[in-house]
Amino acid sequence: MALATRTRRTERGERPERPPPTLVRLWRSTVGKKTVMAVSGALMLLYLVFHMLGNLKVFFGPDDMNGYAHWLRTVGEPVLHHEWFLWLARVGLLAAVVAHGVAAYQLTRRDIAARPVGYRHRLARTSYATRTMRWGGVILALFVVWHLLDLTTGHVNPNGEAGRPYENVVATFSTWYGNAIYGVAMVAVGLHVRHGFFSAAQTLGAGSVGRDRALRLTADALALVLTLGFLAVPIGVTTGIVE
Repeated sequence: MALATRTRRTERGERPERPPPTLVRLWRSTVGKKTVMAVSGALMLLYLVFHMLGNLKVFFGPDDMNGYAHWLRTVGEPVLHHEWFLWLARVGLLAAVVAHGVAAYQLTRRDIAARPVGYRHRLARTSYATRTMRWGGVILALFVVWHLLDLTTGHVNPNGEAGRPYENVVATFSTWYGNAIYGVAMVAVGLHVRHGFFSAAQTLGAGSVGRDRALRLTADALALVLTLGFLAVPIGVTTGIVE
C-alpha cells in the first residue's frame, strides 16, 4: 500500500519521499542510542577523573587549590578570553549529560514496551549495579543540581566564600547533610561507572571472550578509585586533616 501511494504521488508530479539523513536513522535505532550513551559516558568518565584529581588538591592547602581554580579560568589566554575555556567545557559536558540522559530514557521506554509484563523471577547473576543503574542516574542528576547550587553558585552553602573553592569545600563538609548527600552520590557514581564502563566497551566493540575479564577488572578498579578519591575529601574535612 505504501509503495502504491508513493508511486501515485510520483505519477502526479509530486516528489518522492526521501529517507531521513544517516545521523537521524542512527539516532532512531537502538544501536545508535547505545552508541550515544557509550560515547557520552566516556566523555563524562574522563571529566570525573580530572575532577577527582582537582578535588584532591584540597589536601595541599588553600593556596594550591584556589590557585588551581584560578588557573582553570585563565586556560587558553590570550587566545581565549577569561573563563571561556571553563564555559566551553561546561557546555560540552552539559551536551554529553543531556544526550546520555535522553538516550537512556528512550532505551528504557523501548525496553518496557518490548516487555510489558515484568519478569517473574530476577536473574540471580544480575549485579546490584545493573539493577540500580537507572535509579543511580536519577540520583546523580539530582546531585549535580545540588552540587552546582552548593559549590558554584553558593545558594545552599551560606558559609562559603565566592571565588574560594577551598573554603567552600570545608564549609560544605563541615555539615552532616553535606557529607550525607555527597556520600550517597559518590557511591552511586561508583556503581554507575562500574556497570557503565563495561557496557560501553561492549557497545563500542571492545569486548570479547578474551578481554571481558580484563574489562570487568578495569571497570571495578575505576569505580573503586573514583569512589575513594571523591570520598577522601569529605573524610579529610571531617577528621580535621583539611581545615
